[in-house]
Amino acid sequence: MEPRPDRIVYLDNAATTRVRPEVLEAMLPYFTEHYGNPSSLYGIGRDAKKAVETARERIAKAIGSEPIEVFFTGSGTEADNWALKGVAQAYEKKGRHLVTSAIEHHAVLHSCEALQKRGWVVTYLPVDADGLVDPAEVEKALRPDTVLCSIMFANNEIGTIQPIEEIGRICRARGVLFHTDAVQAAGAVAIDMKTLPVDLCSFSAHKIGGPKGVGALYVRRGVRLPSLLDGGAQERKRRAGTENVPGIVGFGRAFELAAAEQAESAARLAAIRDAAIARVLGGIPHVRLNGHPTKRLPGNANFSFRFIEGESLLLLLDMHGFACSSGSACTSGSLDPSHVLLAIGLPHEIAHGSLRVSFGKENSLDDVEPLFQALVQVVARLREMSPLYDEYLKTEGKK
Repeated sequence: MEPRPDRIVYLDNAATTRVRPEVLEAMLPYFTEHYGNPSSLYGIGRDAKKAVETARERIAKAIGSEPIEVFFTGSGTEADNWALKGVAQAYEKKGRHLVTSAIEHHAVLHSCEALQKRGWVVTYLPVDADGLVDPAEVEKALRPDTVLCSIMFANNEIGTIQPIEEIGRICRARGVLFHTDAVQAAGAVAIDMKTLPVDLCSFSAHKIGGPKGVGALYVRRGVRLPSLLDGGAQERKRRAGTENVPGIVGFGRAFELAAAEQAESAARLAAIRDAAIARVLGGIPHVRLNGHPTKRLPGNANFSFRFIEGESLLLLLDMHGFACSSGSACTSGSLDPSHVLLAIGLPHEIAHGSLRVSFGKENSLDDVEPLFQALVQVVARLREMSPLYDEYLKTEGKK
């Protein structure tokens, strides 16, 4: 195998981000100096407790909620599990039906499957070719026994941003709780719970320059949600377990920074994204852009290259110094094509040739041309070895 170059251009910010220096600086004292347990009554315990509440206030301010509506979790996945399974437990006397989409993160889809094994009925809504959920289809799917609707804010693979406000209004009018997974949307789009008709919302720190291993669930006042974990009385008796104080401190600081920079960051990343999309679509044949052309996350570009297998594409790009992805980091070990790409109508052979490029804080327009040049070489090399491409050329040559 060829050696990788010394400099790696990281283009997988949808999978995770580097911890920001300001975040690390805020966290460090809580590993050493302020190491107390937040449940303790003595001084260093009170210091830790105060730090947790300050972080909660920062996140609440960033999303336009009250601090009492923010609960810390161990990840965005835990937040999704808690939202779906907790609501199911608390409201099952009303009914045992919930609505979601076919392109949700597996934290939601697998939670739905677990509930189905317990007798729940789940309606999986289709999406169009751009990955959009039709609010009219949501309304048609709601039933008198529907307890919850869970539609992600923005898709982690193809970047499509859903019509969350419209879907939320429909659910509210029908008395159905609405949950959205905003793990990818946080920091990328404006989120204001004072105006959004959302009842529960999931977040994760490591997608916005914070540490791994900490997330949050927004729970609107009045929504009943039993504890997912049994044990102590942490998080107002809603989430047992000693708090990850350094992680929570880092999450609060990261969210504060991301919210303050959101508009400027989104404009900058969208410019890089659009330049990359234009260069790839204009310079490489047999490529399609996946996801909505305009209603998409500012840093996301997802392509499908015909006659190419995605894993080989990633490995060769890595040798050229580019760290990208073929889809969700949570399913990178799977040989199956992306459920998201299949849901938007791509055949298996094209879905297998996908590439997700997700730009972040450390990327610039200067990364676009080197990426394009690497793709030109890699795609040409892989297509030379592809029997499918060879057959295509022979077929086209006869026309």
